[in-house]
Amino acid sequence: MQAHELKAVVSGGASGLGLAVARRIVADGGRAALLDVQEELGRRAASELGPQASFHRCDVTDEASVNAAVAAAHASMGGLTLAVNCAGVVGAGRLLGRDGPMAGAFFAKVVAINLIGTLHVDKAAAQLMQANTPNAEGERGLLIHTSSVAAYEGQIGQVAYSATKAGVIGMVLPMARELARSGIRVMAIAPGIFETPMVAGMTPELQASLGAQVPFPSRLGRPAEFADLVAAIARNPMLNGETIRLDGAIRMQPK
Repeated sequence: MQAHELKAVVSGGASGLGLAVARRIVADGGRAALLDVQEELGRRAASELGPQASFHRCDVTDEASVNAAVAAAHASMGGLTLAVNCAGVVGAGRLLGRDGPMAGAFFAKVVAINLIGTLHVDKAAAQLMQANTPNAEGERGLLIHTSSVAAYEGQIGQVAYSATKAGVIGMVLPMARELARSGIRVMAIAPGIFETPMVAGMTPELQASLGAQVPFPSRLGRPAEFADLVAAIARNPMLNGETIRLDGAIRMQPK
């Protein structure tokens, strides 16, 4: 798909990786709809991006909220060709913590946001994409999941987070196979340690320590680099049913 033709919904689009993706899409001449529960932040971000962007309040754990937000985004952009799932939480917690075993409700909350939330956005977007007029390659749309290197090398305290990030990878191939008949591709990106709002809250010393763990380049990943990969995936129709690590060759240690 050509960059200037993209009409994208970006969950978690009010900040971090999601906002970087929206910025890149708009900069390339496309349109972006920011979906997020952070209403004030989201409206401000959309306003800064200009008329090619819009904000739609969306709780990815609420199926009705997602359906309404995606439909509103589709209407505002006059179509939908790309969905990028960036909404998520870290959900740090040990299976056996100082205060006892992990609560099932805690695990379920992380699953609801990171995994089920991705499914909600995917199916709402795919339902609309299947009605698109195919391009010269027969393509009608693209779904991109945000996973993590924690899906492969989960650290102590990442039981819930790693499970969900492995889950969003697990959905990629069966979705790609099913949606192939509609000309809809499905991909995932597994970033390493990136400059996100969560990391920004850490001390400079801790940020430097995390960056030093990356073999090359020895620094934190930049959100714009994540957005670059989204743009590259959109351009290349042979990228389908796969997860790409974006991590500077880091392999996480147990803790």
